[in-house]
Amino acid sequence: MLDISRDIQSLSNFKRNTYSAIAQMKQTGEPIILTVNGKAEVVVQDAKSYQQLLEKIEKLEAVAGIKQGLAEIKSGKTRPVAEFMQEMQQKHGISS
Repeated sequence: MLDISRDIQSLSNFKRNTYSAIAQMKQTGEPIILTVNGKAEVVVQDAKSYQQLLEKIEKLEAVAGIKQGLAEIKSGKTRPVAEFMQEMQQKHGISS
């Protein structure tokens, strides 16, 4: 969880203390939000945590796709596979 007192810092401070900031990110797994003129501008994250975030997003997208497919089945937006195969064979000139 983001700790405002620890995980938000100025870009200038980050530049002065880059190695300690990297060590902090590796230890906590949390990103650091960098500010410029008092406004949040950039989020910096260690590579391992970023990879984990990407993997979580991929799983969530897969779950969302499965839910959508199940909803389409439930609402009757499907057709028999034999019908689909026949249509594709005719459309692309594939012999059975």
